[in-house]
Order: sequence, then C-alpha cells, then structure tokens
Amino acid sequence: MWPVFKKEISAFFTSPVGYLVMGLFLVLSGLFLWVFKGPYNILDYGFADLSLFFLLAPWIFLLLIPAVTMRSFSEERKLGTLELLLSKPISTTALVLGKYFGALVLVLIAILPTLLYVATIYNLGTTAGNMDAGLIWGSYGGLVLLMALYVSIGLLCSTLTENQIVAFLGAILLCFLMYYGFESLSTLFADGNSALSIQRLGMKAHYERISLGIVDSRDVVYFLSLIAFFIFLSIHRLNHLKK
Repeated sequence: MWPVFKKEISAFFTSPVGYLVMGLFLVLSGLFLWVFKGPYNILDYGFADLSLFFLLAPWIFLLLIPAVTMRSFSEERKLGTLELLLSKPISTTALVLGKYFGALVLVLIAILPTLLYVATIYNLGTTAGNMDAGLIWGSYGGLVLLMALYVSIGLLCSTLTENQIVAFLGAILLCFLMYYGFESLSTLFADGNSALSIQRLGMKAHYERISLGIVDSRDVVYFLSLIAFFIFLSIHRLNHLKK
C-alpha cells in the first residue's frame, strides 16, 4: 500500500493538480467568506464564528474532490498501466487503499491553511478569544469525515470508466445525491417522522449534527460505514477487471 501511496502523493505534487486544488479551495472559500457580499460573508454575519465556512466547504469540495480522484484509475486504464499494476505482487485492496489515502492526504493538506481563519475569528470578537473552540474542532472533524466519504465515492467512479470527464461528472452527481438528494426527497413527505428518516439517509443531516458540536457515535459510524462500503465496491470492481 505504501509504495502506491507515495507514488500518488508524488504524482500530485509533481503536476499542477495538487497545487491547483489547494489554490482553488483557498481562493474560493476566501472570496465567499471575506470578499463577496452574500449569505456566506463572515464580516456581514455579525458573529465571530466559522459556521459559515463549514456550510460552504462541502459545496466547494463537491467539485474539487472529484477533480482529484477522477484520474486515480481512469488514467491508469486509458494508458494501459492498470493491467501492469494488477499483475504486480500487490493486492487489489492495497492498491485501492494506497490511492485512497493518497487522494485523502492531498485534500486534508488543502484545509490546513484554513486554520488562519480560526486565528482571524479568535481576534474578531468583541473580546479576543471569545469563541467556541469545541464547536470549531468538532466541525473540522465532521468536515474531514465528509471529505473522506467524497474521496471514496470519487475513487469508485474512477474505477468504472477510463474517461476522466465521465468519472468527474459521475462523482459530482453521486456526491450531490448523497449530500443533498435525500434532504430534497424528504420535502415530498408530509409526515414529519418519515421526512426525518429520509433526511438521515443523506450525508447533510449527519454532517450538520457534527458541525453543531454534537458528536454522536451514530453519525461517525454512518460516515465510516459508507467509506468502507464505497472502498469495498472499488476493490470489487478492480477484481472484476483483473479477471
């Protein structure tokens, strides 16, 4: 797994992809949070907290993470190097996990500079340091889980086609449906209990609970279970291609 992981990290940072993803995320989040007038502008919000950032980040990563994962297996298939990888003395599981953690580390690095936002918020309040640190770190934990799930979905889509654009669009669609689709579907139900049950099938409800500082084991299990499920599907798909 580690040779694949190191190869992925090296490939990201020896090409413009890694720098482009980090740059776009920081530019887009910075513009929406601090420059553009609108619902995500912290200066117009009137409260010194990062809740708007954690509402915005899932939508930005919904576009950027598929751009990272689309090449993971699609490019290998198109270049004909996937067969070579599968013939090497490395298990399919190790191959998938190596590529998964390589992509995940890249997007985790992208959010590290946003710690500057925490320092800014720390000094923006009427009283310096008057912020809910537990809420902020809990929200970061929820964002990491959400990103990890996005990566697993993008990786699966990359195994399904050798066309990177198709993999990219497929990952965006599936991530969108998993994040917001169930919430939209729940509005069709008049019964409150049914609507709530439908909402809980989607990522948004679980992510928002964690972002409120409510760390419930059921939310964590939800994310970890889906991550494992999509990784399993990727492994199964590669095993099928291997035959």
